[in-house]
Amino acid sequence: MSLRIGCHFPIENVVAEAEAVGATAAQVFLGDPQKWKVGEVAFPGGNEGLKAAATAADIMLFVHCPYIMNVASLSNRTRIPSRNLLKATISGAAKIGAKGVVVHGGHLKDDEDLVAGFINWRKAIDDIDPKVKVLIENTAGGQNAMCRELPQIEWLWQAISTSPNGKHVGFVLDTCHAWAAGLDLETVVSDITAITGKIDLVHLNDSRDGAGSGADRHAPLGKGQIPPDLLVQIVKEAKAPVIIETHGDPSTEIAWLKERL
Repeated sequence: MSLRIGCHFPIENVVAEAEAVGATAAQVFLGDPQKWKVGEVAFPGGNEGLKAAATAADIMLFVHCPYIMNVASLSNRTRIPSRNLLKATISGAAKIGAKGVVVHGGHLKDDEDLVAGFINWRKAIDDIDPKVKVLIENTAGGQNAMCRELPQIEWLWQAISTSPNGKHVGFVLDTCHAWAAGLDLETVVSDITAITGKIDLVHLNDSRDGAGSGADRHAPLGKGQIPPDLLVQIVKEAKAPVIIETHGDPSTEIAWLKERL
């Protein structure tokens, strides 16, 4: 199968927009990314309509969880709703035939113990009904982040591996986030796969800021601070579906990558 490349699209018109730009993959939110709710999707025919349309068009779907989630949190007011929302998002993703559910690694407050956050992640994975694979995404900033630097990613994976559902968890490599975190993009694919076993999805984004900035500001491909050859190298090495989140014109971004592959 050829490499699947796509972008993040509005769910209400995702299949038509993906087909229009030659995308074979697409990422969507099931609802408002700033709300604690997952309902029937805003697509003609609802969940079944989207599943049928994406299948007919051969579009591989990925669902991104709401940004407000933080299953690592030590606060009951955040952790418990986050865990419930993760489960609801997995259920919703299964209804549309999605390949994976993308969720940010989350963080703790500066004075909190990271170990407690890793334990909370393990408990969250214990609690899911693994209808769709959970794909944890690396983050750009925050000194007490669960999934920013390589040691933390390794500790997180060690915790998750103790869960009976651990085999249903995968990894999303976001290139802008990795660059912002100060990871070496020359070796990041091998560094990550040494920990997780594989990369399940690449979020291919350039960065408006310099390496190690901690800033999560995406730029169109080839127009930011990341050397273009490194972006292409990561795609080739990861051998995983690609979702572009640069907010640039989807057809231009997809063409940029295809030309270089």
